[in-house]
Amino acid sequence: MSLLVVGLSHRSAPVSVLERAALSADAQVKLLQDTLAAEPATEGAVLATCNRIELYADVDKFHAGVAELSTLLAQHSGVGLEELTPHLYVHYEDRAVHHLFSVACGLDSMVVGEGQILAQIKDALATAQELHTAGRLLNDLFQQALRVGKRAHSETGIDRAGQSLVTFGLEQLSAGRPVEAWAKDKKALVIGAGSMSSLAAATLARAGVGEIVIANRTPDRAERLAEILTGGDDTDVLARAVPMDSVPDELTRADIAVSCTGATGLVLTAETVAAAVEGRTGTPAALRETAAGPAGHLAHAAEDACPLDLSAVQGATGFSVMGEAAVAGMDAATLEQHAAWVDKGTGTVERRDSRRTPGEEAEADADLIAALAATAATAGRIPERRRPEPVAEAPRPAPVLALLDLAMPRDIDAAAHRLLGVRFVDLETLAEASADAPMAADVDQVRRIVSDEVAAFGAAQRAAHITPTVVALRAMAADVVANEITRLDGRLPDLDDKQRGEITQTVRRVVDKLLHAPTVRVKQLAAEPGGAGYADALRTLFDLDPETVAAVSRAENNTENAKNRGRA
Repeated sequence: MSLLVVGLSHRSAPVSVLERAALSADAQVKLLQDTLAAEPATEGAVLATCNRIELYADVDKFHAGVAELSTLLAQHSGVGLEELTPHLYVHYEDRAVHHLFSVACGLDSMVVGEGQILAQIKDALATAQELHTAGRLLNDLFQQALRVGKRAHSETGIDRAGQSLVTFGLEQLSAGRPVEAWAKDKKALVIGAGSMSSLAAATLARAGVGEIVIANRTPDRAERLAEILTGGDDTDVLARAVPMDSVPDELTRADIAVSCTGATGLVLTAETVAAAVEGRTGTPAALRETAAGPAGHLAHAAEDACPLDLSAVQGATGFSVMGEAAVAGMDAATLEQHAAWVDKGTGTVERRDSRRTPGEEAEADADLIAALAATAATAGRIPERRRPEPVAEAPRPAPVLALLDLAMPRDIDAAAHRLLGVRFVDLETLAEASADAPMAADVDQVRRIVSDEVAAFGAAQRAAHITPTVVALRAMAADVVANEITRLDGRLPDLDDKQRGEITQTVRRVVDKLLHAPTVRVKQLAAEPGGAGYADALRTLFDLDPETVAAVSRAENNTENAKNRGRA
């Protein structure tokens, strides 16, 4: 059997795809159950966070496993396989181990070094143990991943390289100001009471906000979180719980709103956000103008790939520079470029009337040429330009409401980005911002830790793979000794108990000494890369029954799984 992971994350897929592929808790359970029902897989675990969905399995066939796991992800995510496939990544054996260990250390997170992922890996393991879908391999893998992640955070400064998504999101909202100075005495609304929302509330409390309002569909959880925040020794924040239907009113009074729920639809629409801004300012929330500028011919001048700088003569002569009129004074090559652009339908051109006679068209051409010549004489040569200069954006008013959406799928309508008076940060914004975030020097040290731990894990797994064979060999040797002692009793019935005991012990010592060196050595060799064949060699040399070896392996797995269920 071999370890396989198939998944997608913020590194392989846009947020819009991740948002649609997000798995609810019930969907994760059904995915695990179907994974174990699939022929190639004997173990399964799902790691689903706000920016990744990964399915881990122990499979006996690589290609069949990839096909089956990809299909299952598509079925349960609701995203078609053809659309999902380009965004999927596959890791196998040691690469799969390396991937999970890197994830556990925060190296693969949207914000490098964040520690929230360890809790999510722990939850994924607990779910797999509860559903009995994690056997020896995945239990060992996930538990080791948790230890590697803790080691990375304790032995290096990876925490300095990144923060949780909450902290990084608040830094983006503060626009360069220290979060504590920006958040001090503000009123905050937190929508949701799960782990991420609780982290957001605690972070806001430590940042110095004056009041935190918690809204959640389950009132008890909101009230419990509010009590924890109010009773905290390190903050003096006022916290209270409200029902979800109070969110629009509370949003009108809030300076900061953080949302992270498990809802499948929008929690805050653009209309609700606009109403909150209007409630704070007394004026309707205006929409931000697009970069193309106001409607009309200037918008055409900003079309991508237009080879001419149409704005260079706009308004200079009173003559329209739209379409063919813009080519006055052009050389043949430039004119050809513009003609190709117009032919694609990008430009606005008055097409000639097909009902004209050749004589009428020639007369119209002569008039057009005269007009073009007059324009060229007044405006001069129109310079070539492949792409327009960006249109200067009008200054925006200072935001009166800061929104942070950490949910997947999104809680807040993306259209809120265009509302004046709103500063909106979501997972897509964070993905773009984190791409340019500096990496700490400690990241290299964490990578070395991951490489060492992957090698150690692989060696341990290879050594464990041969253990059932060694156990079966020793069991066979014990049976041989027992049979020979029985035969000796039949041939020498007059032996007393002391004599029989001495002979039995002597024979056992001889067998143990003969087996000790080869079994120790074979475990060492099996731990090395390519050492899996030593188990086969032992079975062949000593004619071991494969079913006996398999029975030992099943017994060990059952014992290990019972222990793991106790841990869960």
